[in-house]
Amino acid sequence: MASIRDVAKLAQVAPSTVSLVLNNKGYVSEASRKKVLDAIEKLNYVPNELARNLYRNCTNIIGIVVPDIAHPFFGAFIRFLEVALYKHNYKIMVCSTIERENAEHELVDMLRRQMIDGIIMGCHSLEVDLYDNVNKPIVAFDRIINNKIPIIRSDHAQGGKLAAQAMLKAGCKHPLQIIGAKSVTTPAHLHHATFREEMLKAKVDIKDYEMEWNKFSMDYFCQVAKEIFERYPEIDGIYGSDMIICACYAEACKHNLKVPQDIKLIAYDGTLITNCGLLNITSIVQPIEQLAQKTAQMIVSLIKNEDIEKEVIMPVFLRQGDTC
Repeated sequence: MASIRDVAKLAQVAPSTVSLVLNNKGYVSEASRKKVLDAIEKLNYVPNELARNLYRNCTNIIGIVVPDIAHPFFGAFIRFLEVALYKHNYKIMVCSTIERENAEHELVDMLRRQMIDGIIMGCHSLEVDLYDNVNKPIVAFDRIINNKIPIIRSDHAQGGKLAAQAMLKAGCKHPLQIIGAKSVTTPAHLHHATFREEMLKAKVDIKDYEMEWNKFSMDYFCQVAKEIFERYPEIDGIYGSDMIICACYAEACKHNLKVPQDIKLIAYDGTLITNCGLLNITSIVQPIEQLAQKTAQMIVSLIKNEDIEKEVIMPVFLRQGDTC
């Protein structure tokens, strides 16, 4: 492979001139620039991207931390995020923390050592102090880390209110909501808190079922659904995230319960799986594509040392289906 010195020799210029042309920095006469470009073409020279990034003190790589890439919500988020960051000339490195104890530590260490340019943190880690004193570009996706790190999220309070209103309108009297582990510091708890508040305002008793921390497999969700129907036979409505509601729908069928006549279901997220069954599941939809685009803009702006908002909240909406 041709080197930068080979290009300089053929173009009869200094290697530093070739570097200036490649990085489009500094002054180079048009005559010298043409010589360099002609030499690059003749030698079929391909710049060493690693060396160029070291010179520019950047990698054009952003780390993404999520619990599980197989989860429909995070899978969709990563897909849209990759497209959005590509338009800013960035590539992504995805870190899934499920069943990988030190994965998050390794990514933060890579950021400290300038092996990546920034991190988008969206996992359910309990070690938020890991990010203390890391003065590098970090955006928190639906996580509360510290008051220095900006956060982007959906309007969860609005989502909880919409779900409660739909359940009440459908005549639900004995609802149950399936909530995530309270040990995780996430604003997503707001939609459950608001759902509960709205139900109590309407003088409707509500039950909560708290799931275990950092468990996202369908086997686990099916286990939870089975336990709920055995423990709470009186419930006539269930509210929870997409995958657990799909599991509850399957379990309701096993108990010969008709949806929505006997039991009503509302999912939170509104990913593609809520529209793949015999019934379209009534859902509170998070705008995943817009969340990804805004997250990409935030991390790129941070890398460029541009001013950004400390918190960005995106609206959600109710998509009426067949289950409530």
